[in-house]
Amino acid sequence: MLYTRIDGPLGAMLLVGRAGGDGRVALRSLSLEGQKGGAEVEEGWVRADAAFEEIAGQLGAYFAGERDGFDIPYDETYGTEFQRRVWRALEEIPYGTTVSYGEIAGRVGASGAGVRAVGTAIGRNPLLVVRPCHRVIGADGSLRGYAAGLPRKRALLELESDGGA
Repeated sequence: MLYTRIDGPLGAMLLVGRAGGDGRVALRSLSLEGQKGGAEVEEGWVRADAAFEEIAGQLGAYFAGERDGFDIPYDETYGTEFQRRVWRALEEIPYGTTVSYGEIAGRVGASGAGVRAVGTAIGRNPLLVVRPCHRVIGADGSLRGYAAGLPRKRALLELESDGGA
């Protein structure tokens, strides 16, 4: 497993991934410092700052308001099938918009009590920022749940509402 640490407007970020056959890193995790359930460097991982330059550049452009999406391969060899369906639904939320947990539940075919399972899956999203779980809000429009804290969620939504890319 490869990793790097980069600084950003939300604090230090830990990026973890695997080298792909095309020379690009397949991102497995993007954690923010102090994040609930965030990744931590494990024994045997190799620091490879240069391998993450493309991803770091895309993140920098996003935070500068110059980019509204990411072209990053993901390492999706983890999570349950249900979690992966929820995570794919997150990727379809357009930049600068929000949807409710109930809307995501509808998109993945989880009704009623399934909204709670959707919330749990979203909370386990290992790719903060690039897989935009920050765009999911309560049905009443309130900010709810974000592994890196509601102030960071608010900051991301404000960044995107300012026009950005």
